[in-house]
Amino acid sequence: MAENEPGQDPVGGDARIDHIGERLRDITQREQAEASGKGSGVDANYRLGNRVLADLLGGIAGGLLFGWLFDRWLGTSPWLLITFLALGIIVAFRNIIRVSNAYSAGLKNQQSPQDKPED
Repeated sequence: MAENEPGQDPVGGDARIDHIGERLRDITQREQAEASGKGSGVDANYRLGNRVLADLLGGIAGGLLFGWLFDRWLGTSPWLLITFLALGIIVAFRNIIRVSNAYSAGLKNQQSPQDKPED
């Protein structure tokens, strides 16, 4: 009866508690390894998205700015503004397509061995 009283430590260690501690350490290590591996992929996708957004906004803003400046300088309002805006949009989409194709080619080169066709 004295063995079951609260506040007393067990005499021998419980193997189940040790096993749970080992399992928790293993799970924690696996989660940290997965998080570090996925973090770089998420970070790369985030950077790619920011680059695409910057290309799109930069092309449009650059076209508007140069078109407006040349219209003011040459007095051809609004024709150069429209022309440079269209050129800015075309250049922006060309850059986005170029970046996307490079990213897709990089993904194809990084296929895991289980995804590659067998010879």
